[in-house]
Amino acid sequence: MKKSILYILPAVLLLGACTKDISSYNNQTKKAAVVPAAPLFTDGTLSLTNQLAANGGGNITLHIVGYMAQAIIEDNAQYNFQTAGMPNTQWNTLYEGCLNNLKRADSILSTTIPDATNSAATLANRRACVDITAVYAWYILVTSYGNIPYSQALNPDNLFPKYDDQQAIYMDLLKRLDNDLSKLSTGGSGFALSEDLWFGGNIPNWITFANSLKVVMGMTLADVDPTTAKSVVEAASPNAITSVAQNCIMKYGSQPSNNPMYANFVVAKRNDYVAPKTLMDQLLSNADPRLTSYYGKASSTGKYVGAVMGVQTTYSTVSGPSTKDSASNLPYVVLDYSEMEFLRAEAVARGYNVGGTVESHYDEGIRQSIKYWGGADSSVTRYLADPSVAYATAAGTDLQKIALQKWISLYNHPDHEWIDIRRLDWPALPAPVGAVSGFPNRLYYPQNEQTVNGTNYTQAASAIGGDKVETKLFWDKN
Repeated sequence: MKKSILYILPAVLLLGACTKDISSYNNQTKKAAVVPAAPLFTDGTLSLTNQLAANGGGNITLHIVGYMAQAIIEDNAQYNFQTAGMPNTQWNTLYEGCLNNLKRADSILSTTIPDATNSAATLANRRACVDITAVYAWYILVTSYGNIPYSQALNPDNLFPKYDDQQAIYMDLLKRLDNDLSKLSTGGSGFALSEDLWFGGNIPNWITFANSLKVVMGMTLADVDPTTAKSVVEAASPNAITSVAQNCIMKYGSQPSNNPMYANFVVAKRNDYVAPKTLMDQLLSNADPRLTSYYGKASSTGKYVGAVMGVQTTYSTVSGPSTKDSASNLPYVVLDYSEMEFLRAEAVARGYNVGGTVESHYDEGIRQSIKYWGGADSSVTRYLADPSVAYATAAGTDLQKIALQKWISLYNHPDHEWIDIRRLDWPALPAPVGAVSGFPNRLYYPQNEQTVNGTNYTQAASAIGGDKVETKLFWDKN
């Protein structure tokens, strides 16, 4: 037997010596040689939208603006960001999942040679769509943290990017939107229907969205730079959203393409998210037709009941999310006609020339919100006739009236409401019981920035007035 093995061994070795170079075995034959721009754009858009639509520790703005309380684990309701982890999640998701993919998509498009399939106008449109999405992501970042890495960000060769001044970033973003609008043209196509998650390749809607984003960003400057705010809003408003057909909506479906909130409300069976008393009492006081879309009845009493923020309670005794609000296919509203009408109402109240009256835009903002959530025209008429809602008789200043109804209408869009409640200081929400800080005006910088990019972090924290949640950002003057 041993002799047989010895006879066979030289033959095997000889055969191996004759084999060709085996280095080709290392080639990843299933890996794309070149990553196309489209899936990078799609993934960047999805990352951004999912972060804004999320709840739980990764995004606790639902709790900050009083749209959700908690029954048992009170960390989110009490502004405990260190436990919740939102500062890290928002930063990492928007930089890595969104902006990095968008930058790669733009890099590919910028080197693509126009041909019969991809005309110069089509490529320009796609690059503009990519950048408009990036501008929106940057807007969320800069209004969440203040000074952030911008000019040196997204460079893998620079592990220690400097932080840029928040106001300088903001003004540059407005310039980028103007540049993008100059490049968008109906003479070319956009991304394909399945690649563009917001508009399905509809370039006129992208033009409308970019102008609407300018209105949002312009109005954010209203207190700190009223001249610029007025100029930006007046120029963009005529071309911003004027119908529901132009709404920017992210559609979701069944798992795994579900709305992120479904994962917590249903899949994880978190019997912890409950209606807050302040908003619930407001909805009940006006028999608000959106109540049944926002929340369900308490299972033990069959009544609508809100919980005090920060106080533990028995889940069955208070209202939880409604069936509609818990659905896997619940769309996420990125920006819509209702919000744009409230912004126009505010613009008129501030003396901007955008047409209409404060009351007409105020009423339309409410109308579009109620109808979006399934309310009938008769419900709109009844609600607007309520003396505490009707613009002529409702309590408060012009801006307070607008802010209150906009707060109710922006339910499930807490990131935008968080910006509004900081700059308008209305409604005046009661502090959660056991809050670990004052009202959050910003997010802490992520822990990894403090340890890895320490020098630049320290300079940025000092420049904005301290890495504290109570520190106000440059546009938050009141």
